[in-house]
Amino acid sequence: MTTSYVTSSARAEMSELRRLKGLLPPELQSWVMVEGTTEVNPPLIRCEEISRDEVEIQIDLAKWENLAIDQRNLIFWHEVARIQNDTIPREGWEMAALAIGLGGAVGELWVQDGLLLILALGLCGISGYRLWQKNNGERVYKEAIEADEKAIALATRFGYTLPNAYKSLGSALKTLIEQTPNRRQRKKYESRLQALRRSAAKAKASMKQETP
Repeated sequence: MTTSYVTSSARAEMSELRRLKGLLPPELQSWVMVEGTTEVNPPLIRCEEISRDEVEIQIDLAKWENLAIDQRNLIFWHEVARIQNDTIPREGWEMAALAIGLGGAVGELWVQDGLLLILALGLCGISGYRLWQKNNGERVYKEAIEADEKAIALATRFGYTLPNAYKSLGSALKTLIEQTPNRRQRKKYESRLQALRRSAAKAKASMKQETP
């Protein structure tokens, strides 16, 4: 691999990150970062809170470049919508609390302190419930559908027609379905695509009614 190829590839990646930054709504641009991920085998795109007032959208640029521009835009706006809807992963205290609670429960069983045992089990219960809430399939599905709807709205805000916004997101989801070997993840994309088709049909019917 020549030095010039590496340099041009790095420039292309930086250019794409700048382009995506420009697709952020103005109200998000000061506190949402867009970066290429350096992890091994990362997801295509994800966002995470890195401080109380900063969120980072991380992209696997090697996979990203295989998508068409319109597909990239709608996938990106889906993540932006999740930030706007406040449904991105937070720094999780639940696992740490669960570990502390379990450790405490075992310790209190050993010393036979009833009150501390109850407190430790209570901590386990609360953190366990919060973890269940975070990973509840129905809730995750609902949040993804809501983010897709808002991604469509963001696309129209940035100049897409409504039919083209639906078409681009549908095309992106189809491509993700084809490229995802993990069956569970693929089912999530398929469910989102079905919901998107229903939404598009409603929007089309509504537009027909509004046309004189």
